[in-house]
Amino acid sequence: MTATPLPISRLVNTQLVITPTGVQAPSLSTGLVLGTSTVIDTVSRMRTYLTLGAIATDFGTSAEEYLAAVLWFGQSPQPLSMNVGRWCKNAAAGKLICAPLSAANQLLSAWTGITTGSFKVAVDGGASTNVPAMNFSAAVTLAGVAAIIQTAVQGLGGAYAAVTVVYNAVYTRFEFTSGTTGATSAISFMLAGTTGVDISAQVGGLAASNGAYVANGVAAESALAAVVLFDTQFGGQWYNVIIPDAVDTDTVAIAPYIDGASTPHFQWVTTNEVQVLSTGDITHIGYLLQQLQSQHTAWQYSSTNLYAAWSMAARIATTNYAGSLTCISLMYKSEPGVIPELLTGSQASAIDSYNGNVYVSYQFGTGTPIIEQGICPSGQFIDTIIGADALRLQIMSNVFGILQGTPTKIPQTDPGVNTIKTGVEGACAQFVVNGFLAPGVWTGNAFGQLTAGQFLDKGYYIYAQPIANQAQSARAARICPPIQTAAKCAGAIDTVLNTLFVNI
Repeated sequence: MTATPLPISRLVNTQLVITPTGVQAPSLSTGLVLGTSTVIDTVSRMRTYLTLGAIATDFGTSAEEYLAAVLWFGQSPQPLSMNVGRWCKNAAAGKLICAPLSAANQLLSAWTGITTGSFKVAVDGGASTNVPAMNFSAAVTLAGVAAIIQTAVQGLGGAYAAVTVVYNAVYTRFEFTSGTTGATSAISFMLAGTTGVDISAQVGGLAASNGAYVANGVAAESALAAVVLFDTQFGGQWYNVIIPDAVDTDTVAIAPYIDGASTPHFQWVTTNEVQVLSTGDITHIGYLLQQLQSQHTAWQYSSTNLYAAWSMAARIATTNYAGSLTCISLMYKSEPGVIPELLTGSQASAIDSYNGNVYVSYQFGTGTPIIEQGICPSGQFIDTIIGADALRLQIMSNVFGILQGTPTKIPQTDPGVNTIKTGVEGACAQFVVNGFLAPGVWTGNAFGQLTAGQFLDKGYYIYAQPIANQAQSARAARICPPIQTAAKCAGAIDTVLNTLFVNI
């Protein structure tokens, strides 16, 4: 046996441990338009779009989803993406979404040679039935192939008579839709045809097909039910939401849920109700939301654009909380694509009295349109609520990252608690850098060594009770002592009263 040099690991052995990637806080720059179009099926429910053109391709240029997206992508600076979700306001039909066609099956020559095609399929829970004698020899497009399939399916009569079949050129697939709607509406996966040439695999309708799926019908749902569904299924993928087809009762039902959701969200509402332009009315959405003291909903009056508030949402959605002096308020910002209102002083004051917002022209120079006031129905400013959400999420992300990234354990000792506090400290320090927090006088409740009226020179104060004071039951459950954080908002200057003394 030939001798070889000894491996260095015999004397010096270095083990590789890669630190887990830290968890990312949910982004507050994300937006969701919850529309009623049937473009998105009941399984997918949501799509993410990077451009306005992509939304136009899927929905056309007259759909509510597109009209909202015009303002989202038209804002400056522009958000990077927008989600579109489907609200099944009306009962939805069941679908079979076939697998994308292979390159070979996208060629007409793959179809025109078939004159006796067949497959089996079931509709609305019935038995699978053979669809026979499909002759594609005269087809000149894949849309024509879909039309031939549809004619053959409808020829079976009964539940099959209203089934539609289309070729979706964007996703290169066939889509079958039941003629009924509701929870019993359905199109099954295909089975092999029993006559002629079986085309079930070529159509992409087999259960084993790569990408085929069934989207069963659903009963009509309320706007609140849709929001709950999107919160539970996609909660971390969106923050801002607009529901163009919602009515006032929908908005009033959704607002408390949005305020209480464990994953933070913010609802944007536009109204053209003229009642908001005068005081005393108690039926309009501004009054109703003000009575609820909604913190995570904001409404805007616009007489010309029912999506105006979505432009306001897009503007604040571009805030980069990881930057320096990046925080904004919405007062004085613009809404590209929205016609500013010409209001009297009393009309503007009426909107203000209901804690509402408006894009309004001011007489300065040639006329200056601005957003006024940038406020929530509760009276808190929108940038304060959203900034507080961002800070909360960053603290959670930092602390989770410490717990996840520690290779051994964090001891349940005062030094261990201080390690956790560094995560809170890091988040607060960054929010001083970005301009959300700033040194100031604390006017809240006293805790730790902090008293009301004390000046917070860092803009925040963090306190945790000593481990020695912790209850044994909490210690046994490995619970960290409560960490309390006082954070002083930098606020913003929106109005100015200046006295000019002129001496002659």
